[in-house]
Amino acid sequence: MLCGIIPIIPTPFNAKEELDLGALRPLIDFAVASRVAAVCLPAYGSEFYKLTDEERQRVVSVAVEHAAGRVPVIAQSNHPCTRSIVEIARRNESLGANLIAFALPRQFAVQPEELLRLSVTVCRAVSVPVLIQDFNPGGPSVDAEFARRLKEQADNFEYLKLEEPLMGAKVKSIREATRERVGVFEGWGGMYLLELTPYGISGAVPGLAMCDLFVRVFDLLRSGSLDEAMGIYRALLPQVVFCLQNMELYHHCEKRLLRARGLLESTTVRSPRYGLDSHTESHIDFLNRGILSELERLGLRSLP
Repeated sequence: MLCGIIPIIPTPFNAKEELDLGALRPLIDFAVASRVAAVCLPAYGSEFYKLTDEERQRVVSVAVEHAAGRVPVIAQSNHPCTRSIVEIARRNESLGANLIAFALPRQFAVQPEELLRLSVTVCRAVSVPVLIQDFNPGGPSVDAEFARRLKEQADNFEYLKLEEPLMGAKVKSIREATRERVGVFEGWGGMYLLELTPYGISGAVPGLAMCDLFVRVFDLLRSGSLDEAMGIYRALLPQVVFCLQNMELYHHCEKRLLRARGLLESTTVRSPRYGLDSHTESHIDFLNRGILSELERLGLRSLP
């Protein structure tokens, strides 16, 4: 079972908004050096919804090829349609992805039984482990009963990624209902990692730019060093809170911090994108300086 930090790998674009696969490879190397549990792409944090089908395939292919077994690659296979999720998932498995992930479609209200049928269909369509993401700000996310029933019908369903506050009891109930056979990862940039670790969370799914710091926080939490973990987490939280106000703002913050760390040259976000004014740009730079200072405080080089 995966346990640890799983960063979302952003999609690099050049100044013309063209896919830059050459810039993707150093990002994978950084994740490996940071000792992450796996990498995931192309997800919401990868601007997957702005990629063509061919581009999504190329991103996964390059990630698998460059990871070369050094770290598991989770291929996000999102689509509103069950048939299309199956098609994308099978293609990603054929490209060598170690796990398949997909987000439950929440564009419109769908009954829980239909979501269960969708999930069973997708899981049974592939042979590798499956991670299901559920972000539902308009209502409740899936629960322990959903996880139990799905695990009974599709044994390769192994992980849930949930992104909501105050879900400690839900994490505990899912683990109990599935007899510890389904791990729960916390999304939402790692914001709730400290409070959820005692409930047995499997880890967090933050952005790539701070993944090495999140790895250290999670390691400290699991060893019982709460005060030391809090010291690092306190430095990360302003960046996390600010960037998650808007998904398009998140892309700007993530890529600008990667550039500040020497990991990415172009900070281009593919259009349509959130327009930054000078005050927002200055605030992002201010937050980034705080992260670089924390790295220096810890005696870490900017790169692992």
